[in-house]
This record gives sequence, structure tokens and C-alpha cells, in this order.
Amino acid sequence: MILIELLQALLLLAGVGFFLVGTLGILRFPDVYTRVHALTKADNLGLGLIVFGLLLGAGSVPVALKLLLVWGLALIASATAGYLVARAARRRGVRPWRARNWENG
Repeated sequence: MILIELLQALLLLAGVGFFLVGTLGILRFPDVYTRVHALTKADNLGLGLIVFGLLLGAGSVPVALKLLLVWGLALIASATAGYLVARAARRRGVRPWRARNWENG
């Protein structure tokens, strides 16, 4: 019992950590494309870890299936929103950020 609770706590904390990293990516990355990538990847993994942590404490199969359904819908929504944001930026002429080449000035 204690081992399951410890694993559950670790999964939940890891999920929160990925959410924080995704938020940091929004604040620190230089352009819309890298920000969208950081947010969608980190948040999807963070939500997955939280769902798996909650699955360990799910009292029944219907509750577990609802958790998995919510995660699946969030994955679809996140991918769709990320695609739409990147496409809108591209259509408006936003160019991807490029590192300055320090050798050429």
C-alpha cells in the first residue's frame, strides 16, 4: 500500500514538474514555434504522468476509463491548438528564430 502511494506521489510530482517546465518554456523561448513545441510536449507528458498517478488510486474501472478519456481528448486538443497557432504564425509571416552565427559577425 505504501509503495503504491509513494509511486502515485512521484508520478504526480513529476507531472507537476513537466507543467512547470512547459510554463518556463513559454517564458524563455525566443519565438512562437519553439514556445508552442515546449508547451504541447511538456504539458502532454505532464498530464500523462498525472493521469497515471491518479489511475493508481482510481477506485473503479469507469473512473479509470474517464481519466484515460480526458487525457486522450487533451492530447487531441493540444495537438490541434498547437498546429493552429503555428499555422497562423506562418501565414502572418512570422519567421522561425535562428541563432546568431558568431563566426560571421
